[in-house]
Amino acid sequence: MKMNFKCFAIFIASTIVMTSCATYHITTPSLLEQLAKSQPEKKINYIVAFPIVFPGIVTGNSLTEITVLDKNGNECTIPVNRQTGVRITKKDGTRKTFYFDTLLVQDSTITGKNDHFFGVNITPINLNNIVKIELQNR
Repeated sequence: MKMNFKCFAIFIASTIVMTSCATYHITTPSLLEQLAKSQPEKKINYIVAFPIVFPGIVTGNSLTEITVLDKNGNECTIPVNRQTGVRITKKDGTRKTFYFDTLLVQDSTITGKNDHFFGVNITPINLNNIVKIELQNR
């Protein structure tokens, strides 16, 4: 019985470690520099509820990877996918979380989407109000 519990505990611990997401940081100037190299693109995602298929179309950036800082301040490059999230902390202490691949910079504001299917925009964030930008990658 003790052996089964020990194996189960090791399995659970390794699963948690393997599925946890890492948080990275990026400065506003670095984000703007990297986004300047990308183009807006339409992204199509599908919800399948057999026998019906619902396409979701959103516009976002074309980055496939981004250079960020890890928790120790070391520079690293991470892939950008549909699950990459961004959390922006503003000067008033409020935070906004949304999908990084939907992030666009327009007229000194950041816009993005809360989802990949309905295209619900976040409230635009002025670049001058940003204190911290964090990315989470799974």
